[in-house]
Order: sequence, then structure tokens, then C-alpha cells
Amino acid sequence: KYCLWLLNANPSDLKMLPEVMGVVRRVKEFRESAKGEETRQYANTPTTFRDKNDPDTFLVIPRVSSERRNYIPIGFYDSSYIPGDTVMMVPDASLYHFGIVTSRMHMSWMRTVAGRLKSDYRYSKDIVYNNFIWPDSTDVQKAEIEKLAQAILDAREEHPNSSLADLYDPNTMPVNLTKAHQALDRAVDKLYSTKPFGSDAERVALLFEKYREKI
Repeated sequence: KYCLWLLNANPSDLKMLPEVMGVVRRVKEFRESAKGEETRQYANTPTTFRDKNDPDTFLVIPRVSSERRNYIPIGFYDSSYIPGDTVMMVPDASLYHFGIVTSRMHMSWMRTVAGRLKSDYRYSKDIVYNNFIWPDSTDVQKAEIEKLAQAILDAREEHPNSSLADLYDPNTMPVNLTKAHQALDRAVDKLYSTKPFGSDAERVALLFEKYREKI
């Protein structure tokens, strides 16, 4: 698959590229004939994507991740990257957001409610992310989560030649990264309960209770 990134392209330059202009015309025709009114409105700007990665930084969450992993590999990226359709994007995310969604609490929720592609986890915004109950946190608690979340990123940086897939393979996950995640997990757990959880089932039970209260 490929795309043409024509944002801020010079119109006179585009007219000198007949194949590119052919793509632009087809995009315009496609949008004009769309059933949705919102899509038809974008026919006026056929040289740009409907959705552009305007945020300076964003979190990327894979739509599909191996069931073998203890944690979905989630990462920060900047506007020089264009997220594809195989990932979910959380715009303007902070270290606190990263810390919560990469925690064992969120992973436990994800494993319970997410769909599956064969046996692998299929993350979604509507079922997993939007229904997740975030903790009530003080500024001091948020700062602690951010500190521990940064420690995870720092641990990854100690292995510059390893991909996220390698780092989060349960057979090859480095000790320093594992310990960083465990420290974050303990801190996030405390935001939900003063008593330690005995299992992921207890975590999910509490989240469902909080979800029931919300609705």
C-alpha cells in the first residue's frame, strides 16, 4: 500500500504530474458520491487526508497483538510519523496516559473485553479504551505514574537495537524492562485499591463494578 502526502503541495507543481492529478480526481469523485454527508464535504479538499496527524505527539496502540505478550507494546511517536490503519492513535497523550494504558490493570481489562483475531488480542477504541474506567488521581499520584512511565521508556532505550516486538516477547523481554513495568503496575493498582490484588480476575471485577456505577 502507498499514499500521496500532498499537504501544502504547490498547485502548479501538481498540474505537472498527470498521474498524481488522476489520483486526486478519483479521490474527489469518490468523496462526492459517498453516502455520508461528512465524507462528501471532504470532496472540496481532495489533495489531503480526511484525518491528519496534527498532534505534536501521540500514543500508538496496535489493533492486533499476540496473546503471548504480557503487555501490548505501546509507543510514543511525533508528527513526523503517519499512523496507518493497523494501529489506534491517542492524540496529545501524556506520560500519565501512557502509564495507565500500559499498566497491568488496563491489560487485564483488555484481555477480558477485547475481540480476537484468531487467538490474538484485537484492541478497539469503542469496546476497550472508551469503556475503561480511569482512576481518580491527585497531582502527586499523577506525577508518580509519569515518573514510572518514563522509567519504562528509559528501559527500552537501553536496548536500541531491539524492536518493540522483541522487547515484549515473553521469552526475550529484558529484566530491566520487566522490573520497570512491575513498578508501574504496583503504583497503578494503588490508585484503584489500597489492598493488593490477588489476581487479574480481581482487577477486572473491580473495574466492572466501577463501570456499573458509572452507567
